[in-house]
Amino acid sequence: MLRVDGLCTAYGRVSVLKDVDLEVREGEIVALLGANGAGKTTLLHTLSGIHPPLRGSITFRGAPLDKVKAHLRVGLGIAHAPEGRQVFKPLSVADNLRLGAYRRHDADIQTDTERVYAMFPVLGEMRRRVASDLSGGQQQMLAIGRALMSKPKLLLLDEPSLGLAPLLIDQIFEVLAGLRQQGVTVLVVEQNAAAALSIADRGYVLETGRIVHTGTGRSLLADPAVRNAYLGI
Repeated sequence: MLRVDGLCTAYGRVSVLKDVDLEVREGEIVALLGANGAGKTTLLHTLSGIHPPLRGSITFRGAPLDKVKAHLRVGLGIAHAPEGRQVFKPLSVADNLRLGAYRRHDADIQTDTERVYAMFPVLGEMRRRVASDLSGGQQQMLAIGRALMSKPKLLLLDEPSLGLAPLLIDQIFEVLAGLRQQGVTVLVVEQNAAAALSIADRGYVLETGRIVHTGTGRSLLADPAVRNAYLGI
């Protein structure tokens, strides 16, 4: 579904991504691990069209994305739930979800809204409340739900567990695992390596802008270097 070849990016003179190669196959959950500053968020920003690459290629479902603007990538089926939630805090939960479907004109928007409420029942209970009233975990659920309202083929998730209590982390990763059965492909950036790899088909480890490890979720969980660096074992 997604293929990245030789991707390089920079902020001014500071090189961030250095010849990154990766792929995400249809129906997979792929985890991208790495320390702060490794380039994980920059990679997602580049994939969604927010940050331009210096060189390299990105193809989505066989078509190049090089000249496709960010808002048009949403129409192609790429949704991005960014780090820090970035919900529209003055708007209600229902309106935040409605904005996730802004490019849609089909008759299934309400059905999909109810599906999001079924995934995250607390959002249904608080649908008329403004997003600023929600806790951090509830705002994370809303950010994921808003991204799903675009009916993505590929969901890019940046640090969905950041700052959340363990019970909420379990709930969110349970939902992510369920998305695979709904036909949504997921690329998730996550510092909670154990949680991400436990549901991932495959994973990549990014260090200082380079891919240094790759493998199945199970093999990376068992890799001594990954366990020592990211699992504290």
